[in-house]
Amino acid sequence: MTGTLPVDTVHQVRLNRRLLYIISAATVVALGLGSRWFGAYLPALVAAYAGDTLWALMAFLGVSALAPHARLSRRAATALAIAYLVEISQLYHAPWIDALRLTALGGLMLGFGFLWSDLACYTVGVAVGVLLERVAIRSRDAS
Repeated sequence: MTGTLPVDTVHQVRLNRRLLYIISAATVVALGLGSRWFGAYLPALVAAYAGDTLWALMAFLGVSALAPHARLSRRAATALAIAYLVEISQLYHAPWIDALRLTALGGLMLGFGFLWSDLACYTVGVAVGVLLERVAIRSRDAS
């Protein structure tokens, strides 16, 4: 045995990983929306920072769904770069982008105003994604 998988098995593994990332991202989106809608019922710290942290986790999962076999460090760096760039873009206030931000989806995706604390939340969100993936890999390898 050569230790390589048949091509159809490799494609199935990639499809399964993509599907897992997509389902996970959808779950994180639901949790993020819930943290916004039900923030009054959450502890103040959670209500203030959960949405941004979960947004970055969703970005990590989205990048992972697009490139499931890229190195974990590359996927994390890409997600973090996207999150930081979106935050930095909030310093730019042209009428067209501000109008986009006023839509529900635009506001959720692009945010409204630059906050340094969001950069910390994004770092935590991507770190949580990396940690969860490492735990999942160790768990899989242990069984």
